Formats: sequence, structure tokens, C-alpha cells
Amino acid sequence: MTKWICQYFYFKVTKALRDANLSYNNIEEAAVGYVYGDSTCGQRALYPIGLTGIPIFNVNNNCSTGSSALLLAARHIQGGLVDCALALGFEKMQRGSLSSQFSDRTNPMDRHIEVMTERYEFDAAPPASQLFGNAGRDYMQKYGYYSQFREEYSLDEIKNSPVVYEPLTKLQCCPTSDGSAAVILASEEFIRKHPHLRLKAIEILAIEMSTDLSSTFDSKDCMRLVGYDMTKAAAEHAFSQAGVKPTDVHVVELHDCFSANELITYEALGLCNEGKAGEMVEKGDNTYGGKYVVNPSGGLISKGHPLGATGLAQCCELCWQLRNEADKRQVKNAKIGLQHNIGLGGAAVVAVYKRAFEDDNK
Repeated sequence: MTKWICQYFYFKVTKALRDANLSYNNIEEAAVGYVYGDSTCGQRALYPIGLTGIPIFNVNNNCSTGSSALLLAARHIQGGLVDCALALGFEKMQRGSLSSQFSDRTNPMDRHIEVMTERYEFDAAPPASQLFGNAGRDYMQKYGYYSQFREEYSLDEIKNSPVVYEPLTKLQCCPTSDGSAAVILASEEFIRKHPHLRLKAIEILAIEMSTDLSSTFDSKDCMRLVGYDMTKAAAEHAFSQAGVKPTDVHVVELHDCFSANELITYEALGLCNEGKAGEMVEKGDNTYGGKYVVNPSGGLISKGHPLGATGLAQCCELCWQLRNEADKRQVKNAKIGLQHNIGLGGAAVVAVYKRAFEDDNK
């Protein structure tokens, strides 16, 4: 691992510690997420910055790796195993589209590709773009329309950019990016012992994971191949655990690796009824002044998708929003935040957040 990458981790972890006004000695364990790296990269990343001796768990769960590390740390806090933990995610990506790293063993996506090719001929385009592009095709066939993802580009610029895989153009696909993110988690007992944390503490009301269901493969539906059902299951469990409804949410960070997936995810999360995502976009209910503000960070398409870091970056953005620290991105009166991070193969993580001690901030 090169020196500058270690320094990058150092910056992220120390920034998280400064934000919480804590020291390395407070961290009892770490969950470290990455996809493209050898075993024990978590130790290699944390040793140079002084975190030695503690348990370090290395996590790899495809594109939901960051949120999986977050979930692992949160569950250990919830279970009383530790009182203060670090979740770190990073990725040093190869150039170009995602591809398999091994040719001498079973690919974990082989069943997904097999089901897809029963309906659509396999193309020379990157496999992920085919899976999500065909999910977009299924959506169009089922509901009869397709709303483009809205960026700072004009609709014509988006439609006229190079086609990656029909109906997805280059500006509807997230770029390959390097990056890292870090989050510190603590128990309520730890916060009582460190009362300065009350002012910034954000509570994870619920964090739930679902993996592929039998319907993923049995339905022959490409929307389900890219995670509709497991997103729906994780969201329903998270809302039930948190005691809130989708309509209670103010700000959302969701996994828009391709524009088609954002449209499908609105419905899977319960932000609108099935087949109504296009209407939601047309009414402006996915942006400032509407019912929800989705991806104020810019989402994956805008800021990139370093696999191990994405889920933790989503968590950071929601924490800043709920603290009213998001500067020009700030969602007015944001009280409830919703996170969605998905990895093909597969795992969907959905989390619900709110400010922990609201009375302290009035």
C-alpha cells in the first residue's frame, strides 16, 4: 500500500476523531471495508496511525461493503460487546468498469447473469451496466415510461452522451473513483461518560441487511436481479424496527450507481407506490422543495463510487444533514434520514437515522 494512501486513511480517521473530540485510545475495535485488496488490508491501513492491538474485522460485500462494515460495528455496540468502535471504508480502484478478478473459480454473480441472459442476450458492455440497464428495460416495459436522472446536465446532454448499454448513457453511470470514509460509533453508556458527544450524536434507529431472495432468481425479472426485493425487505424491517414510516423521512442517501436503479429504488424503499417513480420525479418530490431530498451529496453518479467507502460516505452525509452542518446542501428541518446501499451478489443495507438528543439542540 503506497504511502499517500496510508496518509489518506490517517486524514479520514483523524478527522472523525477530531469531530468527536476523542482519541485513538477510545477505539476498542474496527470494522474495515474494502473490495479490491488482499486479506488484512484493514490492519495495514490502521497500524500506521496508531490503532494496533485492537480487533480489526475486514469486510467485503461488493458495493454494500461500507454499510456492511457500519452494520457490523453497530451490532457489536448494540450487543454490548464494545462501547466505541470505528467503521472505516476505502477503495483503490482499477481503471475502467468493474470486472471479475478471478477466472479460475465460480463467479458469485453467475446465477444473476444466467437469469438475465434468459431474457436478454449477453452484450460486450460491462456486466453491471447490463444488469441495471436491463432492470431499466423491464421497468419501461412494465410501466410504459422512463424518467431520466436529473443532473446539472441538460436532458439532451444526458441522452446524447455515449451509450454504455441501452438505455444507459455515460452520464447515467457512476464513475470509477478512489476514496475513503470513516465513522465512529458509540454506545449510550459511552456518551453518558463523554457528555460533550450529546451535541453531535446521531442515533441509528435501525440498520438492517437483506440478501437475495428466491424471487431474485425465480421471477425472471431484472429489477429483482439488481436488488428490488432485498431492498424492499431491508427497508420494511428497518422502518418497523425504527418505528417510523417512509413518509416520515426528510432526506435520503440512496445507491444510484446507475440512473435506472434510483428510479427502481424509490419504489422498493416505499417512497412512492409501484409504477409511480416517474410521477414522483415529475412533481419534484425527490429534490429541494419536494416531499424528499434524495442524494443531496450528489449521489454516486456525481461523487463516484469507491466500493468500500460509499456506504460510510452516505452515513457521513446524513449525519451532517441531521446536525444542520451540510452548508449549501442543507435540507431544511431535516429530522429523519434514510440510507440505502446495495451490492450485487448480493446484499442490501438500509438504515434510519435521527438526532439522538434533540432537546439539547433547541
